[in-house]
Amino acid sequence: MELRQRFESAAERLHSLSQRPPNDILLRLYGLYKQATEGDVQGQRPGGFDLKGAAKYDAWASQRGKTPDAAMREYLELAEELLGYPWIGRHPEWV
Repeated sequence: MELRQRFESAAERLHSLSQRPPNDILLRLYGLYKQATEGDVQGQRPGGFDLKGAAKYDAWASQRGKTPDAAMREYLELAEELLGYPWIGRHPEWV
């Protein structure tokens, strides 16, 4: 299975976690996902009372300069920890 397919599969599987990860982990996943799928952050950082928007912008901006493949690999490593698969990409349903 190629990297993009493993990445997309992991993104889907993370929605089925029985427990919601802490916000810092969710923001890291968000930043890596956006970097992998859209590249470097664009636009202005939300301000004012949009704390959630600002946090998401910052998470994405923290990944600036990372290649899409590198972001996907890092996302997969984090997904591996959260999903409990020490051999991500080799899981029977992911191969």
